[in-house]
Amino acid sequence: MHVQSAVASVPAEPQPLLRRLDAVGIIVGIVIGAGIFKTPPMIAGLAGDPGWVIAAWIAGGIISLAGALCYAELASAFPHAGGDYHFLTRAYGRHVSFLYAWARATVINTGSIALLAFVFADYFASVFGIPAGGGSNVFALLVVIALTILNIAGLRLTARAQNAMTLGLVLGLVALVLAAPFAPLPDAAAPQAFSAQPATGMLGLAMVFVLLTYGGWNEAAYISAELKGGRNAIVGALVISIGVIAALYIAVNVALISGLGFKALADSKTAGADLMTRAFGPWAGQALGAIVSLAVLTSINGTMITGARTNYAMGRDWPSLRFLSGWNATRGVPVMAYIVQALIAIALIGFGSLQHDGFEAMVEFTAPVFWLFFFLVGVSLFVLRARHAAVERPFRVPLYPVTPLLFCMVCAYLFYSSVMYAASKDAVHVSLVVMAIGIVALALTGAAGRTGRKV
Repeated sequence: MHVQSAVASVPAEPQPLLRRLDAVGIIVGIVIGAGIFKTPPMIAGLAGDPGWVIAAWIAGGIISLAGALCYAELASAFPHAGGDYHFLTRAYGRHVSFLYAWARATVINTGSIALLAFVFADYFASVFGIPAGGGSNVFALLVVIALTILNIAGLRLTARAQNAMTLGLVLGLVALVLAAPFAPLPDAAAPQAFSAQPATGMLGLAMVFVLLTYGGWNEAAYISAELKGGRNAIVGALVISIGVIAALYIAVNVALISGLGFKALADSKTAGADLMTRAFGPWAGQALGAIVSLAVLTSINGTMITGARTNYAMGRDWPSLRFLSGWNATRGVPVMAYIVQALIAIALIGFGSLQHDGFEAMVEFTAPVFWLFFFLVGVSLFVLRARHAAVERPFRVPLYPVTPLLFCMVCAYLFYSSVMYAASKDAVHVSLVVMAIGIVALALTGAAGRTGRKV
């Protein structure tokens, strides 16, 4: 009886319930969103040459792999459901990590969920002939509610659903790649690869969009403590995921260039649909809308899985936020963290419904906050190697310190680029306001003391 009471008093915590296949499904599902259907024409227009376009996508895969290897070391050495939040806490202290968790909870993750929900609503509404905006925004609310319920139902069920959606998405991209040989030859042949040298600024901007399309693999850190196979299992999941993503992205761009022609690709607004229509007829172009919707669903679902775990980790460390730290051991999920995340996302959807493009600008212009913290996570690899040298590291990033330095330099460049872009839109104040409110929340929350939990 006494033993049972002692066991019951131990708080429920994340357990290793995910297979490597589940982790790959979550990572690939988060990364391959609507971006791959939108950015290729923009990147083609900026690079101005098919050779440089493919080189940019290959470089994006290499840079992403470098970052993934850094995260693999951090996640294998310090597995925790808090992911980046936990790394930042260990490296810089709880105040810095609180501000990061605040930004994720209020804008970065919830804003991404809301924006993706709007994209899904527009595509879904188009199938039924409902005008975008207005009534279609109801679908945005419904998809957030439905996926939140799915996640609360349990991690195993969510993982199976994510695997199924990711498989459908990958098959859709494969169909897009296979469509190229069936498309009539473009009127104008593509220019010879590397026949023109793009301006440095244009190529740099193209890389910004490439890396944004690759973005999301870092979310794997949030499931490192729930992955079967030991602390080293996250390494294989990350490497496999980046490999699959890079191969699909490069193949899709080769197919678009060969199937549409380079100029037509650069001028297109819906390159994927144009290629499918050229190859198989109008019905195939319309079917691509379903694939895009599926891509958005997988991104929303994966973002929910990882975002809720940031809230959970923050709740464990701050007494006034303890209500976020509840973990349902039977379902393997942080229930209240999911509910709070959904409420914030729904509020953002409601706000966005009243704007013409203000919501999109709000999410996009908080990019400086994201890249600043991403840079700090990269630097934390150096800090934690020096501060916690005795900690066992099942995996060490190869070519140290070159690999993490490359990752940090790219993050610093994207932070600078996002600040300059926000300044050009007179929107830097959005990021400043988010962080200012976070500092106030930190002061109010810190006044309640600390749980005493060690990191």
